[in-house]
Amino acid sequence: MYTVGLQSAADAFLFSSLKAQVALALLVLFILLFFGFGSQKDGAVDGAPVFLPGSHLLAITPFFRRRFEFLNDGFRKTGQSLFQFNMLRETVIVVSGESARKSFFANKHFDLTEGFKVLSGAIPVVKGVTSNLQTKRIAQIHKRLSSVQRNEHLSGLIVPILEDCRRVMESWGPSGTFDPFEKIYELLFQITVRSLSCEELADDPVQVARLKELYDTLDSGTTPATVLLPWLPGPSMLKKLWATKKIYDIIVRAIDERERSGISKPDTLQMLLDEKDERLVIVGFILGLLVAGARATGTTASWLITYLGDHESKDEVITEVEQLLANYVSPNVSHSLSQQLSSIPLEAWESETPVLDSLIRETLRIAQPHTAMRRNLGPDVTIDGKTIPSGAYVVYPFSDVHLNPDLYPDPWRFDPSREEATVPFGYVGWGGGKTHCLGQRLARLELKLVTSMMLLGFRYSLVDKKGEQLNAPPQPNWNDILLCRPEQGSSYVKHEKSVLSL
Repeated sequence: MYTVGLQSAADAFLFSSLKAQVALALLVLFILLFFGFGSQKDGAVDGAPVFLPGSHLLAITPFFRRRFEFLNDGFRKTGQSLFQFNMLRETVIVVSGESARKSFFANKHFDLTEGFKVLSGAIPVVKGVTSNLQTKRIAQIHKRLSSVQRNEHLSGLIVPILEDCRRVMESWGPSGTFDPFEKIYELLFQITVRSLSCEELADDPVQVARLKELYDTLDSGTTPATVLLPWLPGPSMLKKLWATKKIYDIIVRAIDERERSGISKPDTLQMLLDEKDERLVIVGFILGLLVAGARATGTTASWLITYLGDHESKDEVITEVEQLLANYVSPNVSHSLSQQLSSIPLEAWESETPVLDSLIRETLRIAQPHTAMRRNLGPDVTIDGKTIPSGAYVVYPFSDVHLNPDLYPDPWRFDPSREEATVPFGYVGWGGGKTHCLGQRLARLELKLVTSMMLLGFRYSLVDKKGEQLNAPPQPNWNDILLCRPEQGSSYVKHEKSVLSL
């Protein structure tokens, strides 16, 4: 777990003087410069991808801050569909194009876990809990995530998820204006805690808010230094250590509370306890998947609600959900909206909502700024005539396919009626090849429930910061690699509660 020394160092830094913090920051900068400028190789060997010009460490820091621009600039500067750069002593190769995409997703030696943990740095790191996991333990976590999405468990989540929606949406008031990338994301964070942890946390708004604050600290603390030099106790790394330790403590206390009470509850924690999983597996499952689920589904939900603000598809969704209510809810029942929606069975949400399915698919295409990361754990492999050596990190930006105007004309336009591109791996919103989003069934259900509550519970439109109606939705910012948020203050949701009781 955490050593006492690291935790003490984190606490000491957070309460240290400004002079001490500046001195430590300068030390970090010196080390980065010392290692960084020596990391560029003299030139590529025959058959290797071309090097990105000037790819010393300072030049590649935008990979962590403005990745979309950095990768596009790399393709433009090299004039190649593959290029490489060095990250300290590691080789990173960026690939694009149809044949490279096929090779990337089909190669069984391109390892997701190894690639993501080094190049991302955005997941809380606790040795034996979310990092340095044995293959057996990783497989066990995947198996438990599949169990969370069994019919019985998912069906049991519908009522509490809708109740969370009701409670949070009522806090918005009968009318007003809010930033969807704050309020909708907060709602999805609450729902993710509900779906993937336990009632002890999900029923405590203060604890949920605290967890979100700590995960936000992790996000803001992910810097080039923390990714490249995770062993160096720099300012951002110490803040990340501190936040991770606090998250760990909150989760462990909830587990301890459940075990002491001896009361069985219908939630994910109980499922993990009933399976007699190791404590490390339980903590790792909750700690890692909370942030992964909240980021991905929260981003999609925020953009889905934004795109539907004044889009013609809004009426189609309302009609679709009203038809579900007509099919499964007695017309004589005068329950609240959340209660009525909870009467719709899981099978109907999954098989009788083609409009919602198309909206989710298009939102993932246009507003998920994902960059797939792998490490070649097998032998050297050739892609488009270029050698990807064993041990190299391989990166594939989803923008290569999802924002490709040859595959999706006018790619920034939100158009749920689009057909998926028919080329191999022409749509990778839920992943591709041997690596797919393992939580997609839960994510789809959450998105459909939240959207239905929003569209039937409120009348809303998009406005600017002056309250004037927008002519078009904002454009996703793919440089925001975690949440894809648009320019701050560019759009808000102006809402008014409908006649239906939430």
